[in-house]
Amino acid sequence: MSRHFEDSTPIYLQIAEEVRTQILSGDLSDGDRLTSTTEYATRYRINPATANKAITLLVDEGLVVKRRGIGMFVAHGAYEHLRNERARTYVDTTLGPALHAGRVLGLSDDDLVEAARTYLRDSPINPFKEPA
Repeated sequence: MSRHFEDSTPIYLQIAEEVRTQILSGDLSDGDRLTSTTEYATRYRINPATANKAITLLVDEGLVVKRRGIGMFVAHGAYEHLRNERARTYVDTTLGPALHAGRVLGLSDDDLVEAARTYLRDSPINPFKEPA
């Protein structure tokens, strides 16, 4: 299984973000074992040091813990930590730039609000939507 990495972002940052996404999506939970750096290197045909750099970054962020001789595991509270961090910066890093882009395109505030309502209503991820 080969993966195509973006040229503009260092591979170790892309691997780290992939793990963060897996934690946020629930694909990885507290205590789950991560793919080893050797497995990453083999699977993605990258240098093991590159994979190790990604995991070290996640350890430094407190999202992953190393159990000597056993492997790397998702740290207790990793999901909550990531969710809180991303929620805190969401408006500045995601929503704000999207709204700015809409205004640059000439969309009115009403257009932007209606687009947001439509998206939220129709989104497959809607915690308030009644099951069909």
